[in-house]
Amino acid sequence: MLGKKRAKGLNIIIVGCGRVGITLIEQLSAEGHSITVIDKDADLINELINFYDIMGVVGNGASFSMQIEAGIKDTDLIIAVTDSDELNLLCCTVARRVGNCSAIARVRNPDYSLEIDYLRNKLGLAMIINPELEASREMARVLLLPTALDVNSFAHGQAELVKFKVTSGSMIDGMTVADVGAKTENVLICAIDRKGKIHIPSGDFVIQAGDNISVAAPRKVVREFFKAIGFKTHHVKDAMIIGGGDSAYYLARQLHHVGIGVKIIEKNKDRCEELSMLLPKSTIINGDGTDEDLLKEEGIESVESFIPLTGSDEENILLTLYANRVSNAKVITKINRLTFNDVIDGLDLGSIIYPRYITTEAIIAYVRAKSASRGNNIETLYHMFSQRAEAIEFRVDEDYPGITGKQLMELKLKKDLLIAFINRKGKIIIPGGRDTILAGDTVMIVTTNKGFNDISEILA
Repeated sequence: MLGKKRAKGLNIIIVGCGRVGITLIEQLSAEGHSITVIDKDADLINELINFYDIMGVVGNGASFSMQIEAGIKDTDLIIAVTDSDELNLLCCTVARRVGNCSAIARVRNPDYSLEIDYLRNKLGLAMIINPELEASREMARVLLLPTALDVNSFAHGQAELVKFKVTSGSMIDGMTVADVGAKTENVLICAIDRKGKIHIPSGDFVIQAGDNISVAAPRKVVREFFKAIGFKTHHVKDAMIIGGGDSAYYLARQLHHVGIGVKIIEKNKDRCEELSMLLPKSTIINGDGTDEDLLKEEGIESVESFIPLTGSDEENILLTLYANRVSNAKVITKINRLTFNDVIDGLDLGSIIYPRYITTEAIIAYVRAKSASRGNNIETLYHMFSQRAEAIEFRVDEDYPGITGKQLMELKLKKDLLIAFINRKGKIIIPGGRDTILAGDTVMIVTTNKGFNDISEILA
């Protein structure tokens, strides 16, 4: 075994050092966990253990002997994120038989998408996550509210955190946060990104054109809020998708459920025939989605939404920029790599979806919940504004002295932290100073502080 192991946090084995694996290594090691990685690429393992404070094993992560060498018997959690769904499931199955640990597998094949609950229960896994499926759900939420840049779901779908940009001439340009909040009930402005600086705003904060604003609200109230501040609220009627991979399949299926028409342009003829069988309600075009003439012929200038889902970030970005130039379509850009963030942030790419973040956020939420010392859990974790802020939904399973039963105005909260909503038996409460947190609630906070595991950490 290579590397030097730290003795704090959870003992975690990560199998597979691709993009998701490396992101997990980076974030979980930064949060103080002891990480061991398994991968067949010896050069990559050596590079990682030289850069991060982790241990490494070169070999097959599903091998009994490799897992023993990696320390499976003393491991709290194994995370399998190789490129093979079957290998990930086998890694977790072996680990569950050999050790006494929790297990998380990444599974992307659509053949398994309807069987995730069955597989998780039968194999005894803590989580099976499908990044393309989860990304498609996020894209579909955005297309139902195209004014938004991001729409994230909390409280089992009862609450949403929605990000939008304030344009020049907007009704709310120059208004205070308190004035905007007064326009609709049950909406809270949680965070504002102004020229790269994140603000957790007070009521007297003045909104300016160019600000990116995140608001929390009950799901049923979001459209009323946008209507009240002069933004469009209708969902798109049709979508053009470039690329016919798994992401396109999942997204088309989501959009059909809500009545949005779908056209998919895919190069591979065999894949087009397969998609025609899988998605009979979609229009499938066999052609090169980067061909300007074909895009115009298929209606890019009049389509209401445009989503490039090719395997190339560069192609996706260029296609989005082209769509912005020739149409008024709502655009969504899928990006797999996380390089050149400053350049990407400076481009008008509409809503940007990072499947890798979706995967790692779900896993980190589980890890933080498992690390918590008391009877509460992290329900949902979402990194905001390129990882510079976090929205965390805690489940409060028991009384917390100093927190539960006290009016919020009495709590001494950490700086740059805001309680966004309280979910009490399915009712979403946008809290005021006299509201209280009770055992049995879930509570969402938004903060620029990092690494919260437990709701007790919100106190100064």
